[in-house]
Amino acid sequence: MPIYIHVKVLAGAKGESLKVLSRDHFSVSVREKAERNMANTRVLELVAKHFKVPVNKVRIVNGHHHPSKLLIIEN
Repeated sequence: MPIYIHVKVLAGAKGESLKVLSRDHFSVSVREKAERNMANTRVLELVAKHFKVPVNKVRIVNGHHHPSKLLIIEN
């Protein structure tokens, strides 16, 4: 059963972090800038690592060009 989570992204930060705000809301900071899909790619990597799934099991459903994103994690 897939898991949907809401992620608030801060791109171009000094450090990387993934903070759990609630069961399905996260705050993610990444060093990569929000250009050429670099920040989105790194967000997917961090979320996959947190949930212990391969990166190809995590997708952005909504918010590709926005700091607030909806992600799906497939099992």
